[in-house]
Amino acid sequence: MRERQAGFTLIELLIVVVIIGILAAIAIPKFGATKEKAYVATMKSDLRNLATAEESFFYDSTTYYGGAVPNLTVLPYSPSAGVTITITVANGMGWAATAASQYTPSTCAVFYGSAAAPSPATTEGVVACK
Repeated sequence: MRERQAGFTLIELLIVVVIIGILAAIAIPKFGATKEKAYVATMKSDLRNLATAEESFFYDSTTYYGGAVPNLTVLPYSPSAGVTITITVANGMGWAATAASQYTPSTCAVFYGSAAAPSPATTEGVVACK
């Protein structure tokens, strides 16, 4: 009699490939949601950093900065790559800003003082995203 050689059959290999394919189909959408959360976290962080820069500017000027972002000669702040910050309102009584990323359709907003709340912000000083 001939001895059987050690190894895997074609059927066993096909079953393993199918199982790996099923696991990949489950895992890939979860990674997409993780990337979305990372982009939103970047926008939130940028708005919090803007709040610090605005307060520093207010301390020196007794008004909030309302120009273009970034403007490093006036406001020592620059957003993350791919994030666009727009200051919608700025005066001596408060300010409001929105953040958008080129990588996600989500937007974030924050306001302080008597500035009108940009959507989706509803509570002063709390960064909100949609």
